Amino acid sequence: MKMGNAKIKQHYETAKKTGIMNLSQRKMLELPANLQMLVPVLRTLDLSQNMFKVIPDEIGIYTVMKQLNLSQNKLRTLPDAIGLLVKLEILNASCNLINSLPDSLSNLSNLKQVNLSQNHITEFPLVFSGLKHLDMLDVSKNKLTVVPDGVAGLHVTELNLNQNQVAVLSEKIAECPRLKILRLAENCLQLNAIPPRILKDSKISNIALEGNLFENKQIAHLEGYDQYMERFTAVKKKMF
Repeated sequence: MKMGNAKIKQHYETAKKTGIMNLSQRKMLELPANLQMLVPVLRTLDLSQNMFKVIPDEIGIYTVMKQLNLSQNKLRTLPDAIGLLVKLEILNASCNLINSLPDSLSNLSNLKQVNLSQNHITEFPLVFSGLKHLDMLDVSKNKLTVVPDGVAGLHVTELNLNQNQVAVLSEKIAECPRLKILRLAENCLQLNAIPPRILKDSKISNIALEGNLFENKQIAHLEGYDQYMERFTAVKKKMF
């Protein structure tokens, strides 16, 4: 990207003042060299709807960044250096080809929202366990089959697992300290795969189970359903 283009030059000058850079829909394959002039100020970077197959480790130099949008590219993974973005609060890498995640994501202790929807992830992303500020994790439309015991370490209030292939659900999901909304619609769960503990002894007050291997009305026969409905109703009352 050449600075000779007056419009693009203006774009960078504005970004120096606002800390916001939108490079969406530019048919980009790599980061523009000029982006480095924004290292001290860049708080929001939008690289969505481009043609990135790889995000270079150079991304790690933007250490004041709070929002990063990598959605709708052709990424198969995220770079290790993403773990250097310690101020990052919002990460959107939805609609890619991601099948693995770097362990360095566990360094991002300020994360609040992560969207990994519509990728090729096959293993539950336990890398987000222990992140105390993470409110929402969206891993819908992936290829998950198991929600493992390690899920207990998630601090999210909302977990979206819709449209996966989940057939095994650990009862330890009941131990998630803040989980209120659990979305499990359109998976491969049998009725007996729903641990009673989730209904009976958790903070979950809204669970979506439509489109699994049972009729939704059968949930009412599960042990703990009454306790779950008490929580559900209490939340509804607060809303009105």
